[in-house]
Amino acid sequence: MADIIKEIMKHISPSKISEANFEAANIVLYTKDKDFFLNNNGIIKQIVDSIKKRVELRPDPSITLDQEEAEKEIRKIIPEDAGVDQIIFDPQRSRVIIEAEKPGLAIGKQGSLLREIRTKTFWVPLIHRKPAIRSKLIENIRAVLYQNSDYRRKFLDKVGHRIYDGWIREKKEEWIRISYLGSGRQVGRSCLLLQTPESRVLLDCGVDVASDKHPYPYLEAPEFNIQDLDAVIISHAHVDHTGFLPYLFKYGYRGPVYCTEPTRDVMSLMLLDFVKIQRSEGNEPIFTTDDVKEMVKHTITTEFEEVFDVTPDVRVTFYNAGHILGSAMVHLHVGNGLHNILYTADQKYGKTLLLDPAVTNFPRLETLLLEATYGGKENNMPDRQRSDEDFKDVVMKTIKRGGKVLVPTLGVGRSQEIMIAIEQLVAAGKMDKIPVYIDGLIWDVTAIHTAYPEFLNSTIRKQIFHKDQNPFLSDIFRRVGSQKERMQIIQEGEPCVVLATSGMLQGGPSVEYLRHFADNPKNSMVFVNYQGEGSLGRRIQRGERQYAVKTGTSSTEDVQIKLELHTVEGFSGHSSRPQLLNFVKNCDPRPKKVILNHGESSRCLDVASAIHKGFRMETLAPRNLECVRIK
Repeated sequence: MADIIKEIMKHISPSKISEANFEAANIVLYTKDKDFFLNNNGIIKQIVDSIKKRVELRPDPSITLDQEEAEKEIRKIIPEDAGVDQIIFDPQRSRVIIEAEKPGLAIGKQGSLLREIRTKTFWVPLIHRKPAIRSKLIENIRAVLYQNSDYRRKFLDKVGHRIYDGWIREKKEEWIRISYLGSGRQVGRSCLLLQTPESRVLLDCGVDVASDKHPYPYLEAPEFNIQDLDAVIISHAHVDHTGFLPYLFKYGYRGPVYCTEPTRDVMSLMLLDFVKIQRSEGNEPIFTTDDVKEMVKHTITTEFEEVFDVTPDVRVTFYNAGHILGSAMVHLHVGNGLHNILYTADQKYGKTLLLDPAVTNFPRLETLLLEATYGGKENNMPDRQRSDEDFKDVVMKTIKRGGKVLVPTLGVGRSQEIMIAIEQLVAAGKMDKIPVYIDGLIWDVTAIHTAYPEFLNSTIRKQIFHKDQNPFLSDIFRRVGSQKERMQIIQEGEPCVVLATSGMLQGGPSVEYLRHFADNPKNSMVFVNYQGEGSLGRRIQRGERQYAVKTGTSSTEDVQIKLELHTVEGFSGHSSRPQLLNFVKNCDPRPKKVILNHGESSRCLDVASAIHKGFRMETLAPRNLECVRIK
């Protein structure tokens, strides 16, 4: 594929093309010929059919209408009912992003309005749905990308050359191996290094937020060299899968990061918050906001079930993982049909209030890298209806006695699931209408959910499309926007529910609420997500009823826990043990080998044994720093 541009130009007159560039694995042709841009008589389709790669024809920036004139024209073409908001130009790539409340009306019947915009402005229009809740973060991310549009164009072209220009390392034999730089018999710091004779690809790069001693992945392993790294693939936005990624950019990595679009946005938000929390606790952050910005500049987003090359011998497809917004299982096709691997990362094989279950159908599959967070023999979670009832009972009993309910929760996924559960219980008359305060990242992440309804299940998607039905806009939810508002909630006697990050009580506003709520037996705290080994949440779950909290640089305060404690497990975004086994059973095709990770040692070994006995498959549960030869 080294001469793929030359191959394309065999099908097209050179006079028609002013420039040919790569945008990572995609190929973009620019033309100054207006007639050819508007009608190429199927030539581009013939090229795509011939080379089996994505090829896009765009107008050369020199022929596009002046931006001010183009915006006037666009607003004339699109009807007012479409609710056009922002119009953002990407001049280096001749594209214009149009935000509309009703995208269907902006697109027109069978794309008629898009064709009219192309004809009259010579810009390529992209229609985005205006989020129901405005997200300043999404706007900032887009601003970073557009401000660095020229750099992005050169960067994407460089990535494409790495993919298509042939092998750079000597190929003596074909082999595949995976090194566990994190998540080997542990939950946290997910980081796997995929190596072939040609490629070095990192699958996730997280931290263990519950550990003070060993929070970071083992990048000092002899097989890892940041200079040799070709690509990073991020499964989803949780910090235990992304929290060390900006550190790579701090130390010079300038290669691509692949993920879905919502993962890019949520990940950026969580990493910026990670820096903020470390500073608020008097610690020096391991990376800065500039490193997060550098990460955004190098992120390439893709859709579910869209095949894309990342190196000459590794092709990737994302599949819905059912875990959180935008979470993906990573399917890797290595070599020319040599081997197929599925890295599930965190997944949920069961429908939730937010998402559809993880996918089980794949084109080919030989090796499965499966999470084991809840793989233990005891990990049979209650069904959702029972969990809703348990949660409702805790809340109503607490409210009845004049107390407050603290729900420490993950900012992404679990918190939105709880919000919808509460809204449905109130709407159905099963729970009193009480104030639900949203603190920490949760509101900003919820805004991002409303920007990407296509990643949610059909029920929630339809509700978001109608403002009066959007569960996230219910008047029971109240955003906490300042320390002053937080203290008012703490000091006032009004019963309420507080959803606050972090979910493991490792920093964030949940720790402050607990400190003030802890000594009142009328109050309750409900754990709804996994509590990492060593975290304050896990220690309290296991019976610790006193802990010390910093109140200054050198002073501490002992907190006595007298409030009621509850754990409701059915809200988890992870598969239970039966769901993990059903996932393996229903994989089509069935894998020959299953490698367990992202689980405490006993749980990895338990589920590995069950899979081996039940399905007669080879199973492994590697430790950190073990290197597994797959082929």
